[in-house]
Amino acid sequence: MSTEKLWGGRFSQQADAWVDEFGASIHFDQLMADEDIEGSLAHVKMLKKTKILNQTDSDQIIAGLLDIQKDLHQQKLHFTVENEDIHMNIESILTEKIGPVAGKLHTGRSRNDQVATDFHLYVKKRLPKIIEEIKTIQKTLVKLADENVETIMPGYTHLQHAQPISYGHYLMAYYSMLKRDVERFMFNQKHTDISPLGAAALAGTTFPIDREFTAKELGFKDVYTNSLDAVSDRDFALEFLSNASILMLHLSRFCEELSMWVSYEFDYLELSDKYTTGSSIMPQKKNPDMAELIRGKSGRVFGHLMGLLSTMKSLPLAYNKDLQEDKEGVFDTVKTILPALKVFNGMISTIEVHKDKMYKATTHDFSNATELADYLATKGIPFREAHGIVGQLVLKGLQNGKNLQDIPMEEFKEISPLIEEDVYQVLKPEVAVERRNSYGGTGFKQVREQIEQAKKELEI
Repeated sequence: MSTEKLWGGRFSQQADAWVDEFGASIHFDQLMADEDIEGSLAHVKMLKKTKILNQTDSDQIIAGLLDIQKDLHQQKLHFTVENEDIHMNIESILTEKIGPVAGKLHTGRSRNDQVATDFHLYVKKRLPKIIEEIKTIQKTLVKLADENVETIMPGYTHLQHAQPISYGHYLMAYYSMLKRDVERFMFNQKHTDISPLGAAALAGTTFPIDREFTAKELGFKDVYTNSLDAVSDRDFALEFLSNASILMLHLSRFCEELSMWVSYEFDYLELSDKYTTGSSIMPQKKNPDMAELIRGKSGRVFGHLMGLLSTMKSLPLAYNKDLQEDKEGVFDTVKTILPALKVFNGMISTIEVHKDKMYKATTHDFSNATELADYLATKGIPFREAHGIVGQLVLKGLQNGKNLQDIPMEEFKEISPLIEEDVYQVLKPEVAVERRNSYGGTGFKQVREQIEQAKKELEI
């Protein structure tokens, strides 16, 4: 393969090999080889259609590109640092295959719009896969929630027992988070589905190109209306990294709680052996390593977002070599989140719920304190006064080792003669949960409505 620079005409000296190594991007942008060939095929077909190139030259270039694509899929291609990037490597290989006519491929095109096109195509292809994986998790959450509508667990604020809730309600909270993730990635598709091809270096071209034709060939819904913007825009990549960061944040929060819930102190859940590991020295250990890895990898994705934001923040229009730094973070994020989503789904789909443990945790605490305050309010005691009364009862209970449901009726009567035996029913965790039927609440009816709505959204 020739290693003479395709842009070298103006230069009288060559860089040292270590400088070429520093400036090259072929190590990572070869992941866009398919997209680069697809973009070139669309471009040469347009050159043929507009008669910018004659049929003979066009057909020869098309045949050569198809041959290279076949070699790529059979892993027969060899790329070099001397050819810098995937674009020049492909063009160099094409030149070896069909001769100097390969040079006509670049008519009316620059590496600036070429790389932007490749990058758009790369992200565009992967967004549907990511959305599909998220929806798979949502379906698993809905199934698990459906099985646990009446499973009672403590709800927490500040990691302190707050109020009893339905475990199904807890799971549907994460369903809602992932729903927003899907919506963000779907919106991301809009800004990814725009073709930069034909913007050339920054100012367009004097050739009578047909940008709508190439956009249609590549499956883009729209074309950039400004050539400067077309080659310098990386908003779609920033949106992708931002969306991926929020997604990983959601998975990380769930994994943090999983790691707590499976601990000896909580014992609310047990993870399958398939998603846990042991210790090299402590035989009894069953570590939630997959949950911890997903939690840990969130920082990796956050870092890629901050990296690209920092790269973009001071760039003047239009293309700058800094933009070579836009891809590795995106590639690594795709490589990180797709398996993370698969592992996460496998982990929660095989989870064992210790319903008795969850319920028991709500019977030996004061998470029903709000129920008593509400009950007193219904008896005509102002809520603030009721709040203070219950607070005193909690303090007394903590000192005496007595829960609210253990308080004798005569003590309740001292607070108000209007308190009846039904107060003990109100203080039961399952009743406390069932009665919270305000829209979006943890009441069983509300949770079932959330689940039914989710099933409609997911078409299951």
